[in-house]
Amino acid sequence: MLYPEHAFLDRFAAAADDGFKAVEFLFPYAFAKADLAARLKAHGLQQVLFNAPPGDWDGGERGLASLPGREAEFRAGLLIALDYAAELSCPRIHVMAGLRTTDSDTTEHEATYLTNLEWAANQAMKAQVEILIEPINRRDMPGYFLNRQDVAHSIVAEVGAPNLKVQMDLYHCQVVEGDLGMKLRQYLPTGRVGHIQIAGVPHRHEPDQGEVNFAYLFALLDELGYPGWVGCEYRPAQPGAGGTSAGLGWLRSMA
Repeated sequence: MLYPEHAFLDRFAAAADDGFKAVEFLFPYAFAKADLAARLKAHGLQQVLFNAPPGDWDGGERGLASLPGREAEFRAGLLIALDYAAELSCPRIHVMAGLRTTDSDTTEHEATYLTNLEWAANQAMKAQVEILIEPINRRDMPGYFLNRQDVAHSIVAEVGAPNLKVQMDLYHCQVVEGDLGMKLRQYLPTGRVGHIQIAGVPHRHEPDQGEVNFAYLFALLDELGYPGWVGCEYRPAQPGAGGTSAGLGWLRSMA
């Protein structure tokens, strides 16, 4: 989402120039693995996350993991994602749950989701990769199957795979549930949070804009000993030339 003022492959250099040590993006599949790996190496960056194939994204699909009847497509996509992860030395993959379908009830979605996640975690374990699931708010993504932190953690616990974890996006969590500080205190000690993302609420711009006190939450992450990455999954408020870099004052103030 950052650096929309640059072509995609040029965003690696822009991120490195601004001091980022790692990157994440939604989907790598429009680009050759070798080209992406070369950009990472050239700019001293680590790839920490990307998404498995989501189905027909341009047609409105938002993942396959919970969709009854799409199991074969989900599994084929996950194998492609693992191939990219190996080339990019990426340790985690987010698998999107998908949208509830009108002809399937919740029980069917749940059963499909659990079966697919168990299979995906088993495949990823062989490659030493984590599989992540993310609660996403239905304002931004109407009909999305997974919305709440407690449900995500319950699913992870039920599957029981050590490499299946929750991607805790504090933007989505604030929109759906709020009480972010207590949520972090509740879930980080479980070891089930594999990645954290941030954005200002309610407009999904820089984290120093909006209703959330991210300075407090960053300090809380340190207090709780969170060892992972924090992904900046926001849209720059002024995305024109230099817009992303100009909006990084919140990050520079922490240096």
